[in-house]
Amino acid sequence: MKSLSINAFLNTLRNVLNMIFPLVTFPYVARILGAQNLGIYNFSNTFISYFLLIAGLGINTYAIREGAKYREDRKKLNNFVAQLYSINLVSTLISYILLGSVLVLAHNLRIYVICILIFSIQIFFTTIGVEWIYSIFEDYTYITIRSIFFKLISLILLFVLVKHKSDYLIYAAITVFASVGSNILNYIHVKKFCDIKITKVMEIKKHIKPILIIFASNIAILLYVNSGITLLGIMKNAYIVGIYSASTKIYSVLKTVLSSALIVTVPRLAMLYGKKNFNEYRKVASNVFNFLTLVTIPATIGLIIVSKSVILVLSGRDFVSATLSLQLLSIAAIFSIFSWFYNDCILIPAKKERVVLIATIVSAIVNILLNIVLIPNYNQNASAFATIIAELVGMIISIYYGRKVVTINNFYNNFSTVVIASIGMTIIGVIINSLKLNTFISLIMVICLSGIAYLIILIILKNKLVINIINQKTKG
Repeated sequence: MKSLSINAFLNTLRNVLNMIFPLVTFPYVARILGAQNLGIYNFSNTFISYFLLIAGLGINTYAIREGAKYREDRKKLNNFVAQLYSINLVSTLISYILLGSVLVLAHNLRIYVICILIFSIQIFFTTIGVEWIYSIFEDYTYITIRSIFFKLISLILLFVLVKHKSDYLIYAAITVFASVGSNILNYIHVKKFCDIKITKVMEIKKHIKPILIIFASNIAILLYVNSGITLLGIMKNAYIVGIYSASTKIYSVLKTVLSSALIVTVPRLAMLYGKKNFNEYRKVASNVFNFLTLVTIPATIGLIIVSKSVILVLSGRDFVSATLSLQLLSIAAIFSIFSWFYNDCILIPAKKERVVLIATIVSAIVNILLNIVLIPNYNQNASAFATIIAELVGMIISIYYGRKVVTINNFYNNFSTVVIASIGMTIIGVIINSLKLNTFISLIMVICLSGIAYLIILIILKNKLVINIINQKTKG
């Protein structure tokens, strides 16, 4: 059995790299390609994600869950893998047929067709890449090394080959290369664990129901996440998609940073709930929630204050009109993070996945409807606003049912001091912005001075969580 701590480290390293890579590449890509061509790239990539989902069904999650039972029996595992691999090939063929039909019938997609076709190569190679087998065997060493290797190669190719605005197709090809290369290596390396064969005996009746349930959940999540960019590309143009992509990229990084630091608490909460140790469960859940409040509110308010500077530094002046949409998405991040807490830390450990699915579906419907109604008049800002309302709806549903499972301790004291301290840091940030300093200097000053002011105010107000952290550090 592999070391859990080593696996945790490798998985964390891979997630950190996945977060850092866009921050390194996006400023360069945004300046070289411009909003129009970056919009074509992002719309095409998002568009193909729907067909990747159709090809994948819910096989990845289902295979990991069920395949672990056969890990020690290669013969049974071979049979299981052959069945799911064959089902996956059928769904991949269906996905390509649907993609071809859409591209032939949808004339307003003509500007994106070549880029979409380049990205579509990923569909087949994702299927033969059988990433789920590596998750079954927890082979995080291979996955991490492979990920680092292809990211470095892609980075080199990006800076060498992408030099002009017209190079967005080359950028798409480089993105596909990283995926295809990883999947080819997967296919070769997988023989270490099992034999991949095609079978006519797929036992579809046995597998199809759980696969389709997971697939339905995945559809709801994908529609929720990608509907803004998709509808902007269809109802508006590639330039608007490019502008919105600048704000969504930063929004995604913010959410990743805020949630990844606490994702390790999910197994602990699931274990405590499973053992019916509800007192300890409530204590840990309360600490997690209060810490989330402590970092999420100032982080999102801070991003609202420095949004223009962040856009200018990361994307350049061509994307300055993304400022308002980034500010709106920053508000959405608050609702998103607290939804995440109640979904992953409360409802799922309590085996209330159905509530999570309902919340996701309702949020997706709200998001799509608001986008359709508002995009004609408000462009990318409409999608950002729709995200706020959708995230808020999802959070309300999750909290309503989550509060029936657990009550958060020390919430009001923590929340009130965080709000007061956030007001203080906001005043500092606004004053610094009004000085009209160099963009980069102003950004650094706002982050540092506002952060210091926030911490000092919390200490003065005797925020219990901060005081406890300071005491622990002092004792240590």
